Amino acid sequence: MAAVIAGSAVRTCFGDGAQTFDALLGGAVGAGPLRHGDPAELNISTAYHAAAAGADPLWRASRLLAACVAQAAGHAGVDPSRERVVVLVGTGLRELSAVEEWALGGTRPRARSLHFGDVVTAVLPGVVEIITISNACSAGGQALALAQDLIELGDADVVLACGTDALTRSMLAMIGRVTREPATAVRPFDRDRKGVLLGEGAAVAVVVPPDRPGPVLGRLAATGVSCDAHHETAPDPEGIARAMTDAFERSGCEPAQVDLVVAHGTGTALNDPAECQALRKVLPVSDDGALVTAVKGATGHTSGSAALVNVDVALRCMAGGVVPPVIGLQTVLEEGTGLRFVTGAPTRFSPQLVQINAFGFGGVNAVTLLEKP
Repeated sequence: MAAVIAGSAVRTCFGDGAQTFDALLGGAVGAGPLRHGDPAELNISTAYHAAAAGADPLWRASRLLAACVAQAAGHAGVDPSRERVVVLVGTGLRELSAVEEWALGGTRPRARSLHFGDVVTAVLPGVVEIITISNACSAGGQALALAQDLIELGDADVVLACGTDALTRSMLAMIGRVTREPATAVRPFDRDRKGVLLGEGAAVAVVVPPDRPGPVLGRLAATGVSCDAHHETAPDPEGIARAMTDAFERSGCEPAQVDLVVAHGTGTALNDPAECQALRKVLPVSDDGALVTAVKGATGHTSGSAALVNVDVALRCMAGGVVPPVIGLQTVLEEGTGLRFVTGAPTRFSPQLVQINAFGFGGVNAVTLLEKP
């Protein structure tokens, strides 16, 4: 029994899901001057800030998450007083900025706040089970996999699969230390890409059984996962391919059925070639093969919410019959030869089966297959 998605909400540097998708279609880039931290010390001058998080550098991930939970739960008609509701929050950093502030002499934060318990119950009263998982940049995809398991096993009536992350000084410093020339924009799959930049974001997908009354945005066929532990940061094409294969084995779908890939596409030296190699290994490569798009050139890398931001984009592609281009992609890297990247302008196309990729540090990978309802 595959689960379905009854609600979806997003917050990025462009705003909500509709605003984000419109920006993608229009070729917008949400990068701007770094607002938190010293660019000279961090060796980072640019980021994709989310206006919806406000100006305060603290608790930004929580504010973004709260907006998404309220919107998605409201759209899907979630009622914890009548349904067994579980909330899974995938994140790379949790509320690390609050810990950084404490380390510098600030107030000690409540543990429940660091793990998003306080903010979730504030906007969705009555929820008892709130679980945070920290699975790097595939955290949202991992939450989606667990959500489907809970629904299919009958352990919940509704699961909110969430992802959220905001900028922190330590994460910015780490990125700044691994590049000689700081990037000013993310250019996924481009031969002349300079590296990744962080974006703030949150996303929520409401996962329910197929027979639950209410809206159905997409059918969650399966999420394949792998944890290859190949390297702390360097991705392994074989580990990525195993996550893809796992998704197909769980869903019963065939690779040739995929007609759109919403790729991870970080614009880094190692990730983009590895993702291309895995795609070429698992999916058929031909003139009528799957289209490939990616969003981080527009939104930046939204870390723990990246997979679910991609899910929202996939749902909108299916509903609207249009696929946005890979913003920042001008010349495809050698490993991507033969893949059908959408470039330059949106493409009119109504996908039936979408593959959504998300890969994290340490080889924590998640690949979701989403079907049009």
